[in-house]
Amino acid sequence: MRIVFILHRYFPYGGLQRDLFAVASLCAAAGHQVRIHAQRWEGPEPAGCEVQCLPVAGRSNHVRARRFAALAVEKAEAWNPDRIVGFDKMSGLDVYFAADPCFIDRAHGERSRVYRLLPRCRQFSALERGVFGPESSARILLLDGRQEPVYRRWYGTESGRFVHLPPGVAPDRRAGPEADELRQEGRSELGIDDDTRLLLMLGSDFHRKGCDRALRALAALPQDVRAQTRFLVVGADAPKRMQRLATRLKLGNSVQFSPGRDDVPRLLQAADLLLHPARTENTGTVLLEAMVAGLPVLTTAACGYAPHIDSASSGIVLREPFRQAALDAALVRMLVQGKANYRRRALAYAARNDLHGLHARVLAEIEAGHE
Repeated sequence: MRIVFILHRYFPYGGLQRDLFAVASLCAAAGHQVRIHAQRWEGPEPAGCEVQCLPVAGRSNHVRARRFAALAVEKAEAWNPDRIVGFDKMSGLDVYFAADPCFIDRAHGERSRVYRLLPRCRQFSALERGVFGPESSARILLLDGRQEPVYRRWYGTESGRFVHLPPGVAPDRRAGPEADELRQEGRSELGIDDDTRLLLMLGSDFHRKGCDRALRALAALPQDVRAQTRFLVVGADAPKRMQRLATRLKLGNSVQFSPGRDDVPRLLQAADLLLHPARTENTGTVLLEAMVAGLPVLTTAACGYAPHIDSASSGIVLREPFRQAALDAALVRMLVQGKANYRRRALAYAARNDLHGLHARVLAEIEAGHE
């Protein structure tokens, strides 16, 4: 098969980006010809795939998004592919990998009427309609099953076009026989002794992940608990705003910010708690990465994968609407209780559920119907 993938921007530490890299790599390994069209590509390219950068001009994000979508599909169709697979919303797709929540639903639920009249909102709504509207026949691969009724309500999308996907946790996140060694290495590098609790946040877009909420919860800890607690924030985002907040909260050296890293398995073992009080998160694969590593999780119900944490009893899921006091209390509770029981339940759940099959399923859906 000849397969074109389309993504606005690739960088190594984004969840959507990692999924594209994994699926494209599987397609190439299966013998398919693979091209990837992107506005920007930062980092290594998947083996056996041809990456074509298609920069476009425009004074705003929505103008560039519209122009890139048109150009990327035009270039793809000129190659006469068997499948055009979009990792961003646009018309002309055969398959759409739905990693983001419904834009128009959030525009009505979280924004003002004035915002909905702006060109930005109208443009991104049009791109979304190009996938979910009646004029499209694209198959929609859903990461968060809760989004199907939302899209159907706004666009009347046929139920038969939706495919519900399993999670796709990288196998190297699992706790293996080297877990204790990884923990010792990670804590030694960070200068953390056995009596200190390490809180970990992983992911880009610190505001959306709730980093400010986490910092306030850290500042609200009882003094004796706070003195024995460190917070490591890792992600591809500019940290200055959160660093200023940490300074205002007088957190001193108890908080450390780091750019994206490749040693995630070691960080998951080194930590004592994953702190992820996100404002919105279509899935939150990091929650399941923590689970298979045996790391307790404190998160919000805004994350699509939060029900797994509830089902496993491997952490605490805060209900919506979010309340800072609830996060503060839950953090104290989890730190005082320790991690042993949470770890045992997390590993047991990971052992009896498929948390790794996403990328193979996407490959099967791309290949479906091809003779």
